[in-house]
Amino acid sequence: MTTLPSNQPMSARPPLLELRGVTKRYGENVVLRDVNLTVGRGEVVVIIGPSGSGKSTLLRCVAGLEPVQGGRIEIDGEPIREAWRLGGQVGFVFQQFNLFPNMTALRNVELALHLVRKLNWSDAHLQAMNALEGVGLKDKADALPSKLSGGQQQRVAIARSIAMKPRLMLFDEVTSALDRELVGEVLVTMENLAKRDVTMLVVTHELGFAKDVADRVLFIDEGMIARAGPPDDVLLHPADPRLRRFLGLISSDYEEERLALQSTIEAGSR
Repeated sequence: MTTLPSNQPMSARPPLLELRGVTKRYGENVVLRDVNLTVGRGEVVVIIGPSGSGKSTLLRCVAGLEPVQGGRIEIDGEPIREAWRLGGQVGFVFQQFNLFPNMTALRNVELALHLVRKLNWSDAHLQAMNALEGVGLKDKADALPSKLSGGQQQRVAIARSIAMKPRLMLFDEVTSALDRELVGEVLVTMENLAKRDVTMLVVTHELGFAKDVADRVLFIDEGMIARAGPPDDVLLHPADPRLRRFLGLISSDYEEERLALQSTIEAGSR
């Protein structure tokens, strides 16, 4: 097993999630290559990288949705498969909302609580309403998904996950299917979760969110963690040419954004 790369700072917080030498293959195609990562309790780690680099696959492996061919993944020292069997230990919010179209927002949130957590309907109702209130949608509890905007539907999906009170939340490009004017409301919801010390692993191209909310940013390329560190270091000082190229591709005005971020940092240090 390889050691952690020198550019992979360890979290100062007690570890919740640990990946050691994780390798994932689809046939002859190696998608993740000997990945090592420790995520502390309450830490927000943002993952960036080009399409096909292994970001979403990494989240699916952490969630126990995909088996790995090498290494191990543990939550609180338990193998991920054991944690998964307990139900609701890992919350996963996908790019698509995956709501039941014939059920109200409230019933979409209640259902998992009843089926997975085995709560009676009365307790599930109370917990689901609290979760909807937490994402600012208590007044939409009786609305069908078709009556909600894309941003509201994604917030219902987030409420459905956080209602389960998972130890770890995973977000996979949750704003990419939204119109730009709806992105903000979802990002604010995620920021509020971060303020509540919810441990989060987030795949996103939203550089502003990464800069403002993340404790660490990981750049994944060709199935490996090519760069990792505080947001300012990774986003403002991309020494790796692959990282510079990626940042330039996802934002045509990245240099302008980088300079704006740098000015903000310098103003704050005065």
